[in-house]
Amino acid sequence: MNIFKNVTLGGGAAISWYAVSAAWMPEQSGTIVPAIGGIAIAALLPTYLGARRARYVNDRQSLALGQRIDVLNDHAIVNVVDRDTKLVEVNDRFVEATGFSREELIGTSMHDLYRDDEGTLAEEIHANLKSGKGWNGETPIRRKDGSAIYTHTTVRPIYDLDGTWIGSISARTDVTETHELLASRDIAQVMDEMKDDVWIVDCDLMAATYMNKVALGRLGIRRATGEVVPLGNLRSVAGVGSIITTCRDMRATGADNAQFETEFCGKPFHISVTRLKVGTLKGRFMVLMSDMSKRVAEEQRKSDFISTVSHELRSPLTSIKGAMGLLLSRAAGQLPDKAVSMLEIAHRNADRLVLIINDILDLEKIAAGRMEFDRRDVNLTDLVEETKNANTTMHHQFSVRVENTSGTDPVWINTDPNRIIQVLNNFLSNACKFSRPGSTVRILLEDHGDSVRVAVKDQGEGIPIKDQHKIFERFADMQNSNRSVKGGTGLGLSICKAIVEGLGGTIGFETTEGMGTTFYFVLPKRETWRESLVADNIVKMRNAS
Repeated sequence: MNIFKNVTLGGGAAISWYAVSAAWMPEQSGTIVPAIGGIAIAALLPTYLGARRARYVNDRQSLALGQRIDVLNDHAIVNVVDRDTKLVEVNDRFVEATGFSREELIGTSMHDLYRDDEGTLAEEIHANLKSGKGWNGETPIRRKDGSAIYTHTTVRPIYDLDGTWIGSISARTDVTETHELLASRDIAQVMDEMKDDVWIVDCDLMAATYMNKVALGRLGIRRATGEVVPLGNLRSVAGVGSIITTCRDMRATGADNAQFETEFCGKPFHISVTRLKVGTLKGRFMVLMSDMSKRVAEEQRKSDFISTVSHELRSPLTSIKGAMGLLLSRAAGQLPDKAVSMLEIAHRNADRLVLIINDILDLEKIAAGRMEFDRRDVNLTDLVEETKNANTTMHHQFSVRVENTSGTDPVWINTDPNRIIQVLNNFLSNACKFSRPGSTVRILLEDHGDSVRVAVKDQGEGIPIKDQHKIFERFADMQNSNRSVKGGTGLGLSICKAIVEGLGGTIGFETTEGMGTTFYFVLPKRETWRESLVADNIVKMRNAS
């Protein structure tokens, strides 16, 4: 129809031109020029009008297409890649969503941005595009900060004028928030079914924004969905004060985890507080509370049994050991050499058994909180020298030298001298056992003003990395311990830890495999530590890494 209109207009214009020009032209050219002009108009005018209409239509289509592209850019995350999956164009939404700059993105393989450890997703998309098919689905994309965004994605292949596949274009919608909401719902359902009490505490509100069914039931609270529970309303409940203090301390110090044991709602509970790092909120913590009533009762029964057995064994063992000692001292006359040798073996093993029983009784006292300390002002320099001299036999047995590099200046401290000697004896005994023959064990006492540090350094094999976390555990079985040859019960260091901490100090070690180990403890000179200790809030924190 448009062509017919153009031809009609062109014909009419040509006839009009011929009539007007023929009337005005001289006689000799009156028919030639009008005829040529008419033919030209008839031929060119339809073409001109067609081109003009085409431009008009094209401009309208381009405007509509441009408006659609603007809407797509505003709504979707768009990228174009070549056939090698390298990004050649990204829109502003893509840059904003990933956190990378446009310069960092262009030339990067889109496959490198997928959070797809097995690579199956990238392979599936690429295979579809190569075969001329599009792809729809969900793609997790790695952001610059290492986090992930989840996008619902439509990918379509791009072809050149010859029909050759040259790449693809992708339009993505961010569905990360939906993912997080679904994950939160699933987590809440799981936590609601847990047997332990679970709280989510917001330090800004100082309220529990979530409590699972068990926690609400224990506190007798009915909570509507979305309603928070102000912790101030729960201060009368034993243990809540410790939870509030711990959350505030963790917020102030940046610690990630804290654990302590306290009485909660009339029962012994183990409480673990963990910082929640989701989003930008810095003061949200998950509090997990485990009822220890059954465990405490079971441990008490076990402790009572061990204590009873240990006490019952000590009396007859003391008599047996005494009788063997009399025989070895020839109180009953001379004995054959073979009998003496066998008695010596039995006597040494009786000594070892006595040590084990004493250690078990010490552990029982520690577990029951009945370990008592006889504090007095003592010169720690003298205690160190006394311990060194008392272990002379041990030095000779393992062919090592022991040097006291502490000096002779007195260092006065208020502590239990017998317990300090017990700790030093254990340090020296282990150092001698695990040092190489002919090496030197050194004792160093350092005065730090308000505190003192005592260290025993050996030149042994060091502690393997895989065993280091077990050092202060009961009956710890180390790779190089070999108790049958070197002796020991595996309880000494756990008892040392309890003694040092009971005296208000800290204990630790430094080791390098192949070069040796240093065990040390640090004690305050005065018993000032008790003043700042909250009875139901003994919290051990691990700083954020």
